[in-house]
Amino acid sequence: MTETFFVAGTDTDIGKTLAAKGLLQAFNALGRRTAGYKPVAAGCHATAEGLRNSDALTLQGASSLPLEYPQVNPYALTQPLSPHLAAPMDEVEIDAAVLTQGLAQLQAKADVVVVEGAGGWLVPLSHTEGLNQWVMEHRLPVILVVGIRLGCLNHALLSKRVIEADGLKLAGWIANNVDPNAACQQENLDYLRQHLGAPLLGRIPYLQESGGDIGHYLDLSPLGR
Repeated sequence: MTETFFVAGTDTDIGKTLAAKGLLQAFNALGRRTAGYKPVAAGCHATAEGLRNSDALTLQGASSLPLEYPQVNPYALTQPLSPHLAAPMDEVEIDAAVLTQGLAQLQAKADVVVVEGAGGWLVPLSHTEGLNQWVMEHRLPVILVVGIRLGCLNHALLSKRVIEADGLKLAGWIANNVDPNAACQQENLDYLRQHLGAPLLGRIPYLQESGGDIGHYLDLSPLGR
């Protein structure tokens, strides 16, 4: 049976892609067949093959299965904006059924699918639907990426509260040191370990370059691995 995890962030540009890459690499090291999935990506660049997103390309490269780009990222949007704003600018209407079909195709091939969200938990896909509603529909366990910086306690605890209010399980969280100059990093980490009520899967240090193996910073044993 395929395991699927949804990677959410406490904010945008918080390290979701880095954490998702690490999860894929950690599962790869266990010999699992993995697939990364970025259902909606905004801020894509034009190539000869079509629009491409750096985050989706990272997931494609970290997957152990050979995947075509559209399998990883069915909705590639030009402008780096919330999907509900970026999609109309490209004359695109995001259909949740397309997201579901793409997920099912990956689940049919992989042992583990790591799904990366867009922005924070309540990012809207349209004026009537949010990405969280799609995650709720599929009952995906959530892994929360917390950027360890000023404000992270409030952002993390608010995200946890809403995720659980949506009826979903917070399977774990990953600390990402996005600001090397942030004060009281260890104290913030300790507070979150006491109050998030979910296992810490790893701490990613501040990295000048995001290439290489991120998986060794993570511990999958709290997920039963």
